[in-house]
Amino acid sequence: MRRIYCYITVITPFLLLMGSMALAESANSSFNLGFERHQRGDLAGAVRLYSKAIEDDAAFVMAYQMRGIAQQQLKKYAQAINDFSMVITFGEPSFQSTGYFNRGIVKNMTGDFAGAIPDFSEAIALDKKMAAAFFHRGIAKSKTGDMLGRMEDFREAARLGDINATEWLNTYYPDWRELPTNPAAM
Repeated sequence: MRRIYCYITVITPFLLLMGSMALAESANSSFNLGFERHQRGDLAGAVRLYSKAIEDDAAFVMAYQMRGIAQQQLKKYAQAINDFSMVITFGEPSFQSTGYFNRGIVKNMTGDFAGAIPDFSEAIALDKKMAAAFFHRGIAKSKTGDMLGRMEDFREAARLGDINATEWLNTYYPDWRELPTNPAAM
């Protein structure tokens, strides 16, 4: 009896490991198939496969990220926001910054500019070189009436290499590079 107990004690962790590896492989397989569908433009099929990957691995950050993008493309904005929130919950800081950024984009798209600003700010706090976050936060600030904030963010986005911010500044403020760093001094 003692021998059986020892055998069970030794083999149980191995079986648990093999089971979790099989689930991970299943999640990866579903994700990869979903990504292929996504690339082919089959967004609904991609969402189903990303959902299967998440069902197999509830913390599969990339599956939430890609499902959120597909949901956004399908104009299912509430679902996209939920998925990007899960990226923030489960992701490492680099994923979190992307999750905040994408959630801010969806909020901008739906007119929730005041809600988008903190998401872009969090993305920037995690990745201070994310030029697109400065640019889109500038758009949200503009929509909420913060024109000085817009100018600060557009200038920082341009400084970091965002082409859209540079083009906008060149169009509306051709001498923006010579303006004082503090827009309040303008």
